[in-house]
Amino acid sequence: MRKVPLRQSLNIIGQGSLNWIARRPIVVSFEVTDACTCYCRHCDHGGPRDESRNLKPADFRRYTETLKPCVVQVSGGEPLLRDDLAEVVRNIKQANGLPYIILVSTWSLMSEKKYLELRAAGVDQFSVSLDFPDDRHDDFRCYPGLFEHLNHLIPRVAKLGYDDIVLNTCITSANVHEINANADQASEWGVNICYSAYSPRRTGNRELFLQTPKQLERIRKEFERVESRRNGSNWIVSAPKTLEQTRAYFERGGTAGCKAGLRFLVVTADGMLQPCSMQFKRYPLDEQARMVEEFTNRNTCDECYVAIRSNLDKSFPRLLAENVKRYLSFGA
Repeated sequence: MRKVPLRQSLNIIGQGSLNWIARRPIVVSFEVTDACTCYCRHCDHGGPRDESRNLKPADFRRYTETLKPCVVQVSGGEPLLRDDLAEVVRNIKQANGLPYIILVSTWSLMSEKKYLELRAAGVDQFSVSLDFPDDRHDDFRCYPGLFEHLNHLIPRVAKLGYDDIVLNTCITSANVHEINANADQASEWGVNICYSAYSPRRTGNRELFLQTPKQLERIRKEFERVESRRNGSNWIVSAPKTLEQTRAYFERGGTAGCKAGLRFLVVTADGMLQPCSMQFKRYPLDEQARMVEEFTNRNTCDECYVAIRSNLDKSFPRLLAENVKRYLSFGA
């Protein structure tokens, strides 16, 4: 994974420091649509939804200017269902290069043309979901032909040389044994990989949550091998501490101390603030401080350890040190 350019790196550090002090979010996830092309087993979205109240592209500029995040996830549902997605991205991106924009997608509707258009609009990183390194991915997401589409498109786009594609494997009981097989697939395609943890809070399905001794031993061994494969580059995006805490989340059956609403939050497709995608207390744009008081300061939920949280649970010095060392550029 390429490092963030120097000027953008300095802006991220500066804005992140100010937000930490001012109790504004570091990361905002814009769920630009609730509709999706897939019906994934581990997700509560799926299929068509009412899109009539979705924010318009110009609305996103006001949200970005008010919340001032240094990182934005553009997600859904499937964000590529929006024909105006590039315009949405252009309204999120500011003249100083902030926020750093991550597009989270299944890539079911991605093409090389769309990829280049979205890069030009301001997407810095493309996060592509991968559950299995073969056609089982199609079955898990209820989308025939999806893996073959990825197998054809991703290596072709990766050869363009931008080094901005990151596969994301959400670890479940169904694919815990595929953690390194998915890393092998990332290596074969010439892209990067990160890992996140399944939460039963999203669907109520505890069968996908790692809980048996055999499953917990398997994730330990898989992560040990992942750590042995780090080679000084950033192709394994998840930091060692993140993987350690992800394993501990499954072993404990949860992780307390979540700062949803403060360190990160969600903007829903219709423009309301939520602490996260699995907590449905809704607030208008100008009431993030009230969300912190009413929700974050009283939050006892321990049922997730999603990728955003796994980074922002850390102290600011640790978060800064990890990112300066691995992703932010201070060279010539």
